[in-house]
Amino acid sequence: MSEARASATPATRVAVSATSPPLVAEPGASLGAASAILRRESTFRRLLGIADAVAITAALAFAALILGEGDGLTLAAGAVPLLLVAVAKAIGLYDRDAHLLHKTTLDEVPALFSIATLSALMLWISGGAFVEGELDRAQIVPLWGLLFLLLLGLRSLARSLARRLTAAERCLFVGDPASAEQLREKLAASQAVEATLVGWIPAGSSGNGADGAAESNGDGHLNLAERVRALVAERDVHRVVLGPGPAHSDDVLDAIRQIKDHGLEVSVLPDVSRVVSSSVEVDRLNGLTLLGVRRFEITHSSRVVKRAFDIAGSAIALLCLSSVLLAVAAAILLTSRGPVLFRQVRAGRHGESFQMLKFRSMVEGAEAQRDDLMHLNESDGLFKIADDPRITAVGRVIRRFHIDELPQLVNVLRGDMSLVGPRPLVLEEDRRIEGWHRRRLDLRPGITGPWQVLGASRIPVSEMVRLDYQYVADWSLWNDIRILMLTVPVIIRRRGL
Repeated sequence: MSEARASATPATRVAVSATSPPLVAEPGASLGAASAILRRESTFRRLLGIADAVAITAALAFAALILGEGDGLTLAAGAVPLLLVAVAKAIGLYDRDAHLLHKTTLDEVPALFSIATLSALMLWISGGAFVEGELDRAQIVPLWGLLFLLLLGLRSLARSLARRLTAAERCLFVGDPASAEQLREKLAASQAVEATLVGWIPAGSSGNGADGAAESNGDGHLNLAERVRALVAERDVHRVVLGPGPAHSDDVLDAIRQIKDHGLEVSVLPDVSRVVSSSVEVDRLNGLTLLGVRRFEITHSSRVVKRAFDIAGSAIALLCLSSVLLAVAAAILLTSRGPVLFRQVRAGRHGESFQMLKFRSMVEGAEAQRDDLMHLNESDGLFKIADDPRITAVGRVIRRFHIDELPQLVNVLRGDMSLVGPRPLVLEEDRRIEGWHRRRLDLRPGITGPWQVLGASRIPVSEMVRLDYQYVADWSLWNDIRILMLTVPVIIRRRGL
């Protein structure tokens, strides 16, 4: 029996070995893998629970002992952390990490905001049950804000610590080779996921291995679940990722049930995920699960909300950063010839052109030199050079921290751009985008977006347009806020070009 093999090192391409030794189908994951799975899940749950308990304890003590001018805590206050942990457990905040490869606190912000609000409200109306005296408005409002921030911060620290204390997840991919390679690349590129691809087998129901050799157990071909179980036992697999493939849906469902029965984690990569993503609603019809695809266009009210957010955000940012803008403008004028602002025609909403503003970071006449430097281009479909010889000394500094893009706040205020949105392409690059990918411009282009968060210079244009389409399909105000929050560490780490 031969199986497809993959090296455990992320840098090695998923490969097929035609000389694999026969595998014996065992009842499930090895004891080592099962222990690692349980230990990882337990570590994450316990550290998250401790983080929540510390957060509510610190917030309550701050409100009562510091803001309350000597108000003490009653014996019943010792139950407050337990109550908060119980509520978080009830809504699934300790169990979701086991099902995810990318465990992030940002996705929990709405739930944590609700918990902080509910906790503050219950402490307020509880009278003197937990505090000697009463919590007034001057105490409860800071308690609410501090609790929310502590929940976010301490949960992030807890997850970071849990990743350090547990072994990397060992993943087995079941599906087509292109998707296996794509998963390997994503795992290798992600800094927030501790996982590695240790094997791959096809999802075909014919029993053929990746090398085309038939696999038999004496009574006929091995089914999908048996082939997965055999390789899981050999490779100490922690998680099975089921991807697109020719397997019958009944085989896949049976495989999922059997894999879960043996204590393994299972993730599913549907073949329509790149287009539909989360823009679906689960519809259960008498035991039949359907996915209701949302309408692609965002509603008029959502456009109004997004535009109001853009106006308020850009106006506040321009006001707060006015001194920085003036200092950068002065530095550009004093160190090189040419205008302070660089204006470039870009494709805006529905493909209409507009002039995008940036601080000039290159020598005057840099655009005319582009063709001569085309051989240095380092990006697929876009023009990007890491050490561009046209960049000035000041330009190199402001580009490193993306300060050169701050004038785009004026574009946002004028309505040409949005704070978050699809990437604004130059007209030449935009003309290459065809078909349904052009729907990415149903929203105004953004100063930042999913492409910026993932590393703009490392994403080929084919991947970028899919991300932009997905962003438009899944738009929500919270997602805009989330992307803005994720952009900050990207800038601090100086990633991208």
